[in-house]
Amino acid sequence: MRISDSRSRVLRGGTAAVAAALVAVAAVPAFAADPEPDLGVGTIAPVEGVQPGSSFSTPLTFLNKGEAEVPEVWVTYAVSPGLKADETHKNCTYYTVPSYDEMPASNVASCKIEQPLKPGVVYGTAKSVSLKALGSAFREDLRVTIGTDAPDPGDGGSSEPVPGTGDPLTLVEKAPATDTDRQNHPEPGAKAKVNVANTADFALTGAEVKGKVGDKVTATVKFANKGPARVQGVRDESVTTVDVHIPKGTSVVKAHGFCDAVTKTHYRCGTSQSWVDVNGGESYPFVLRIDKAVGRTTGEVSFTGQERPFDHNATNDTAQILIETGKDASTATGSAARQS
Repeated sequence: MRISDSRSRVLRGGTAAVAAALVAVAAVPAFAADPEPDLGVGTIAPVEGVQPGSSFSTPLTFLNKGEAEVPEVWVTYAVSPGLKADETHKNCTYYTVPSYDEMPASNVASCKIEQPLKPGVVYGTAKSVSLKALGSAFREDLRVTIGTDAPDPGDGGSSEPVPGTGDPLTLVEKAPATDTDRQNHPEPGAKAKVNVANTADFALTGAEVKGKVGDKVTATVKFANKGPARVQGVRDESVTTVDVHIPKGTSVVKAHGFCDAVTKTHYRCGTSQSWVDVNGGESYPFVLRIDKAVGRTTGEVSFTGQERPFDHNATNDTAQILIETGKDASTATGSAARQS
């Protein structure tokens, strides 16, 4: 913000003593602040083929790329909701950060490593960090960071940190760092995908209502994830998309807020997040006006958007909106006359 003229105006009429003091202050040499430690986490390879309910571990390495020894560090690893720590360490605390904005929830372990890290030396954990894939695990993430300050769980409603009970997590020297090691430890954080061999059943449910010409009726289409896996889609995109075709003889008075019109009779609906939990999903109520009595009329509902190779049940991938509009009066009169 620009300082106002009244605050930036040069003061006039000062004494010689003030001027001398300013000169003295200017003569004091400035001391450079200590440089921030330059720490790096090694690149983590993707973890593939994990089975739900099983445990796994992945090598973690760290590097002090600076010139001074770092007396102690904090190592933090966070995993997406389908994973959790398989064992705990007494120098770590464990808590859960709930989902916020477009970020899913995460299970976090923050570990204080009270040992110095020499400059130019690659370190690894003395014992591999063990994680467990839950029954809902599928497309998961592992994020590891290193720093000199204690991580702040934040004020977003994190669960109360719980201390671990097992042997402490410690680091051991592996080897002097090479140029390749420095390239493989570019940042104080690293992330890897953990792909679990699991499936999820995305299902659609239609609606059945009735009315007469001029009535407004509400038809609610539902999308649900029947599991067993929680599904994380592409970040910042709907985890799936639902096409809704409106029955003939009706028109849309009000569509759900997640739905956009493709045509007057075709709407495309998204999701509130880029993920869907087990038994989670969306409901899309449509307020329709019956414009014409055409008897029993139907509209089709189907999935579109992201591919779903994890969904092996196609029987519930489509649904219908069924509306009983009654019979046209002229048609009914004509039928009665012919019968007489």
